[in-house]
Amino acid sequence: MNPMIPAHVPDEPPLTYADSFDIPVLFRNGPADKPKRQWRTNKHKPWTGSDGFPAADGWYAPTTTWREIIKAATEVGRDITPHLQNQPQYAHGELVARVSPLYAYLGAHPVKPRHPVPGAKGRRLTLNPVYAHGTERTAKNAAAYRLGMTMTEWACRSLLGLGQTEHLELGGPIPALSKTFKDPKKKLPDLWGRHEAEEMYWLIEAKGGNVGVGTLRKGWAQLEAGSKILGSYAHRTVLVGASVRPGDDLFLTIDHDLHPGQPPLHPDGSGTDDEAAASPGNLEDHLGDSDDALIGAARAQMLAYLALRSAPASHLRTVPVPADRASRHRRSGLTTPLEDDDLTLALRADARGAAPHVEQHTLRAGIRTLGLDDFLTCRIPGTEVHLGMSRKLFAACERLHEEDLAIARRTPGLRAEDQLAVDQGLSEDAQEEQRLTQRRIFREQQEEARPRLRPLLRDAYERGATSDWSDLLRRPQEPELDLEGNEGLLEAATPETYLAVSRYDLPPIRA
Repeated sequence: MNPMIPAHVPDEPPLTYADSFDIPVLFRNGPADKPKRQWRTNKHKPWTGSDGFPAADGWYAPTTTWREIIKAATEVGRDITPHLQNQPQYAHGELVARVSPLYAYLGAHPVKPRHPVPGAKGRRLTLNPVYAHGTERTAKNAAAYRLGMTMTEWACRSLLGLGQTEHLELGGPIPALSKTFKDPKKKLPDLWGRHEAEEMYWLIEAKGGNVGVGTLRKGWAQLEAGSKILGSYAHRTVLVGASVRPGDDLFLTIDHDLHPGQPPLHPDGSGTDDEAAASPGNLEDHLGDSDDALIGAARAQMLAYLALRSAPASHLRTVPVPADRASRHRRSGLTTPLEDDDLTLALRADARGAAPHVEQHTLRAGIRTLGLDDFLTCRIPGTEVHLGMSRKLFAACERLHEEDLAIARRTPGLRAEDQLAVDQGLSEDAQEEQRLTQRRIFREQQEEARPRLRPLLRDAYERGATSDWSDLLRRPQEPELDLEGNEGLLEAATPETYLAVSRYDLPPIRA
């Protein structure tokens, strides 16, 4: 055992560079032995971008950004917002928990593969010296879980065009099968989602860390158990192994199988209809023509909404982004980097030119005539990650939050006054089972309310377009409109959300 990081590892601050990395990905039709450094030695195919699985299995080398990975980290995992109805400030803590292991243990290093891929950045993620030489097993296990979930979300959504993922523990995609999916005796996969281009469900299991074939086979068995339950409905099983060891590159194995069958149900369980068939994988691209996409997008951003809602006024600002949502529709990945986006740069320059001649409140209205909107943002305390959203989506999230509060208040077992009596005297496992039951009840109530929610959220979304931020936040003053920008931030946006990371706190290029 070596108690210290070796002397040859340089002690230096993170370097500054654009946050792009190459992620080797191996597609194959079932678990097999871990590749022996094939992520370096095999010939990789360029990733041309798709909204489904590639036509052929084999090695690929897609390029992504740290922002895209952080977005995946903030949105994947168990939905804890039902527990935060009365304490929205704790949303900040959950977001810290989701991103901090990535910053703590990942680094990046330069790579010269045997067969270079055109357009590759020559940088790959790896484990940093702290993880390699100083981290105890329990912390490594926790980091492996977060890495596995994050990279699985990134692969399924940013690469392969899957819609929003959900935890399978809440009952899965088919209401009639929910009790079977909730069976605590069955070892089932982590996530499910609906792929609109493929017109089928996906069952997904995530593994992370030093992923061996034994771990993958356990994951495959979990997927097979879920597949038996889903039965006659068309679905794909997807096993993602995010594998990394000290000194090696982070790479993914994606093992998959296709199961033909019946088409997916409409979200309310009534069968498919034209609206559902038209909805793409990225919900935000179709908020204008799908009420169910709007509900899904608002629910996916509730953690960010609670963080924004509860942030001190001094921590909030608004940033200008092009009002044309189509400029940020999915091309590759979910986010559009803004530092090289010509439309954003030109419109911001026009706004800065007008700024010295008008007052702030007049300028905020004036930027709309220039083709800009201003998204509300804040830095998540304890991180260098900034999250934000449009006023339209914020208004929809606010309405959804009000409905969720009403569910919690009227449902026995979910009310705050019921909680202490329920938890007293229970073991840790029993308390976890109780909390899982509460989440399932909450989700069932949410789904029952869906028909009533559709017009309510649509009205809030449309009204949000002309609302002032002071009204939406219920505060007397508008947040500061930041036209100068921050050169230390790398910004990105989707049609309705904003994300930025500090370029000075990216993983160092040497690890």
